[in-house]
Amino acid sequence: MAEATDDSNDIEKLYEFGERLNEAKDKSQHRQEYEGIIAAANGSGKAKQLAAQLIPKFFKFFPQLAEQAIEQQWYLSEDEELGVRVQAIRGLPLFCKDTPEHLSKIVDILGPLLVAGENVERDAVHKALMTLLRQDVKTSLTALFKHIGSIEDRSAEDLSTWESIREKTLLFLRDKVFPLKMELLKPEEVQKHITTLVKQNLQDVTAAEFKMFMDFLKSLSLFGRDAPAERIQELVEIIEGQADLDAQFNVSDADHIERYILCLSMALPFFKRGASAIKFLNYLNKQIVPVFDKLPEERRLDLLKNLSECSLYATTQDSRQLLPSLVQLLKKYMVRRKIEEINYTCIECLLYTFHHLAHKAPNATNSLCGYKIVTGQPSDRLGEDFSEQYKDFTERLSTVEDLARAMIKKLTQGMSDQNKAMAAAKTEDEKDAIKTQKQNATFTLRACNNILAMTQPLHTKTPTFIGDQKVNLSWKEVAKPSGPSTAAVAGQKRPAATTNVSSNNATKKGRGAGGMQHQLVNKAFAGIYDAGRSSGRGGRSWRGRGRRGSYR
Repeated sequence: MAEATDDSNDIEKLYEFGERLNEAKDKSQHRQEYEGIIAAANGSGKAKQLAAQLIPKFFKFFPQLAEQAIEQQWYLSEDEELGVRVQAIRGLPLFCKDTPEHLSKIVDILGPLLVAGENVERDAVHKALMTLLRQDVKTSLTALFKHIGSIEDRSAEDLSTWESIREKTLLFLRDKVFPLKMELLKPEEVQKHITTLVKQNLQDVTAAEFKMFMDFLKSLSLFGRDAPAERIQELVEIIEGQADLDAQFNVSDADHIERYILCLSMALPFFKRGASAIKFLNYLNKQIVPVFDKLPEERRLDLLKNLSECSLYATTQDSRQLLPSLVQLLKKYMVRRKIEEINYTCIECLLYTFHHLAHKAPNATNSLCGYKIVTGQPSDRLGEDFSEQYKDFTERLSTVEDLARAMIKKLTQGMSDQNKAMAAAKTEDEKDAIKTQKQNATFTLRACNNILAMTQPLHTKTPTFIGDQKVNLSWKEVAKPSGPSTAAVAGQKRPAATTNVSSNNATKKGRGAGGMQHQLVNKAFAGIYDAGRSSGRGGRSWRGRGRRGSYR
């Protein structure tokens, strides 16, 4: 009973203090009343709720008590009673309404409250943060991004708490802030500011987090359709940083090659918009190609798929530097003797890359393949005898062509048996297995047709190299024809069905079956932000140079 009386007395005093302040013309002269309101925050539940309303209401009149008032409101926002916490959270943005100098501190207080378990409390935090973002988006974002910084300097004791706060902050940015970019982030100076914040906080991100940030940045008008090349290059430089292109490549570091492949996939659309691919290509040539044989087979195929698409954007100098390594790789896959199993998709990738690089530096192929291409430069080396290179290269081309034609015949004949098997299948598992076989056969047919389209013009002493996208890579979607079909190579009829998706080879299930290149990236980046996950590091994470965890 005494406790109820105390509660009533506390509330009565608070109302009295509030009425005096309301009625006063010069409220700053009533410091004692405001101090009484702050002190009442240590009282009973109902008194705390009322104090949580009154403290921010009169805050601007007592700047000398600012620190004390904010700390008390912070204390109330972590109270045991839900009603007190919610009322205190709702009052936090009011501290900044007339005194914006406190905005950064208030956002910093609200950040950890994003982990609230109760819906009404979490909604209050979201609304409070959005109010502050609308008041001063640059200052608010700067304070908010502090909660997603590096793991460094975190003690083991608070690591779990920080992980949870970090995850909730990222979710808030993704779900509440990024969708309102046209409202909150429309000014170019704000877009530049958040780009800087993102760049400063990518030292310790998971793969999915990095993709989230990149998807957001490229959606900004700053990097839109009409953005200059230097802006697009800025995005590529961010990706280059994540790919760790300054580090020595270690073939046993599966995480690094995976990160390189995925970052190269992400950078490809920006190369199409004028950004430079030179750092990715140089790293590939100097660090990865020398140990290519030691890479896992699946990583090799993923790497070659990216390389083939990237070859369209290589400069003449890049092409000249890459061609020697590329021809050596091509010879490893284009065997001189007929064997049962061959990776047609890898050969397709390498031939496509060879054509595009050779188109830009044609005379470099004279010493590599024995061709006689005259450009008038000393690098033509026309006075030297490279007939052995020509014989070796063309024999390999012929062997691969024979293998490809035999495989086309075999797969075409096998499709009839697969159709019969499908009609006879009784269970869904049997049908799924046959569908996979048919799909892989179709993929391999497409790769073989592309190989034939690209090998045929390479038999002459002065071949014609494909310098555009006349050959549609087998894992790419087929563009709808807008007119008469184009020959795959000048002067040659285009083989049938050079389309869509590939497989590793005729006898193994293709890694890329049923998807395009961007699906590889999306699959690798998927699943980090599922609601209710106990750790902000539930998905794959980058490793190296401050990144923790393993990508694999």
